[in-house]
Amino acid sequence: MQSLWNEEEARVLAQDPLQMRVYSSRLLGREPSLVLHGGGNTSVKAEVSDLLGDRKPVLYVKGSGWDLATIEAPGFAPVCLDTLKRMAELPELSDPDMVRAQRVAMTDPYAPNPSVEAILHAIIPFTFVDHTHADAVVTLTNTPDGEARIRELYGERVLIVPYVMPGFVLAKTVRELSRDVDWSQLDGMVLMHHGVFSFADEARASYERMIELVSLAEDALAQAGASIASATPPPVDAAALRQLAETRRAVAQARGTGCVVRWDRSSEAVGFAGLANVADIASRGPLTPDHVIRTKRVPLILDGDAEAAVKRYGEDYRAYFERNASLRNTDNLTCLDPAPRWAVWPGRGVLAFGANAKEAGIIGDISAHTLRAIQRAECLGGWRALPEKDIFDVEYWDLEQAKLRKAGSPAMLAGKIALVTGAASGIGHACAEVLRNHGAAVLALDIDPAVTEQFNAPDCAGRVCDVTDRAAIRAAVADCVARFGGLDILISNAGTFPSNSRIEDMDPEVWARSLQVNLSSHEQLLQACIPYLERGLDPAVVFMASKNVPAPGPGASAYSVAKAGVTQLARVAALELAPQGVRVNVLHPDAVFDTGIWTKEVLENRARHYGMTVQEYKTKNLLKVEIRSKDVAELACALAGPLFAKTTGAQIPIDGGNERVI
Repeated sequence: MQSLWNEEEARVLAQDPLQMRVYSSRLLGREPSLVLHGGGNTSVKAEVSDLLGDRKPVLYVKGSGWDLATIEAPGFAPVCLDTLKRMAELPELSDPDMVRAQRVAMTDPYAPNPSVEAILHAIIPFTFVDHTHADAVVTLTNTPDGEARIRELYGERVLIVPYVMPGFVLAKTVRELSRDVDWSQLDGMVLMHHGVFSFADEARASYERMIELVSLAEDALAQAGASIASATPPPVDAAALRQLAETRRAVAQARGTGCVVRWDRSSEAVGFAGLANVADIASRGPLTPDHVIRTKRVPLILDGDAEAAVKRYGEDYRAYFERNASLRNTDNLTCLDPAPRWAVWPGRGVLAFGANAKEAGIIGDISAHTLRAIQRAECLGGWRALPEKDIFDVEYWDLEQAKLRKAGSPAMLAGKIALVTGAASGIGHACAEVLRNHGAAVLALDIDPAVTEQFNAPDCAGRVCDVTDRAAIRAAVADCVARFGGLDILISNAGTFPSNSRIEDMDPEVWARSLQVNLSSHEQLLQACIPYLERGLDPAVVFMASKNVPAPGPGASAYSVAKAGVTQLARVAALELAPQGVRVNVLHPDAVFDTGIWTKEVLENRARHYGMTVQEYKTKNLLKVEIRSKDVAELACALAGPLFAKTTGAQIPIDGGNERVI
């Protein structure tokens, strides 16, 4: 592992301990094999002046909810150092009481809650303290003779701490173990099955000691021949995609919420999933107990029928809860949902299940690091995680149970997966944005390449697609399922508005093109989506039709006939798909003037034709309101959501009221 320290960058921060703490913390956070997604913690001891001008020593320690990769000065909680040291002398202290006492001891009431390791950081007699969950170090500790390996590797340079629960108990354990220790002779501490500490009075020294300690562990693994399996990923075929969608649905039902899946098809993931003993080695426990909050203790082994596999996993999880909860001296534990958070899919790779795309990504990253560690430890005598009781104690920690009780309600479409066509502008773009705002993961399609730049985040992706190309449609739908795990919502919106022409003057090519884009493409898209919608979560389809269906106008036959066809397609689809629980509804927008076809010149010309101002023309409906793309999008999302869970085959106008329609 290479040091990322840049003396020129650090020099300008040298006079500010907190800014130096931010700098070196971010260096640690940039290395995923040290910390992942909020893991680890750092601190610095400094003196500050209070309101009366008195100087007091404080510990600036990483606050809850902050990530070392992006942490800023407000992410460090300032706690009175003397108070923390006195807390370490208490004979016992519950974790909830510790959290309250630390909060009372803070010098800034608006700062985040201090790390649960604040007391431990306080009693380490150095200015800078760094703590990571370094993969290489933890891998060595997760072997049958892990402590002996650590002692042989580091000698007397580190204090070796047997595994105990994080928080007050860990601080007390370190305090007892170090009573006769000369701290000046130590470069760090190794917490068995947990992580590694480094410390020094200078930020650079503490950081580079961490790099050195981890590098030694990496070298030891390499010299022992610790290797990782690799295999060529198989093609993604329709059968695999259907099984993926079925697995996601089963997991979501067990979890009781929506679900987004990250499918790791890398050569490493496929190689791990193909190991003959993968069911055994993957089910011995997590890399470090901190991960159990994200990943649960073991993954799902996806063999055979997905629904049956998830059911078995749930039964095993409830049994795990019962046998470990019975050992606790409390009856207040709430069994968490029994759904897996990641799965080994033999021959196909690794799946991560999240309430949203971000969470699925976090779990996917953790599982990727875990499978590497498992294989390396197997080369050193065997992967040996902590006993399940210790993992259970972290999973059902008082502090985690408190977070569970305080959890807010999820977004309306959280964990749903949507596909929107015509998403580069107008109504389609608004639909994709509103779906995201309501918690859905979205694949946005358009023939305009701009869609790829507009939607490029973990929870959304833009893809260029000509909806008149059947092969392109099927590839796009397959991409959606492979990317997010399934499909629940289809907003079939793409269309074109041909120039006005009376029937007697109709250009055959204009007619054919309108039917191709405004009707046939919708049928082709629906056909490609049906196998996955039928395996979706409360699946819904919304077709974007037009006011021209109930109230056509002269000169718009090519458009009106195609939109009438889409409406009839939706009605038949509602009849055919209802037995599979798929809802199909239609929206009839009118006069949505913030779309691409309504340029300033067109608006002015149309308003002049009616003898109106532009604003009068925009609001020439019964309610005298302007209809915007976002208004249509919000209604489309409502149709796809729980409010219309018992509605199918409906046609809903969104036009401010039109006499001809009414």
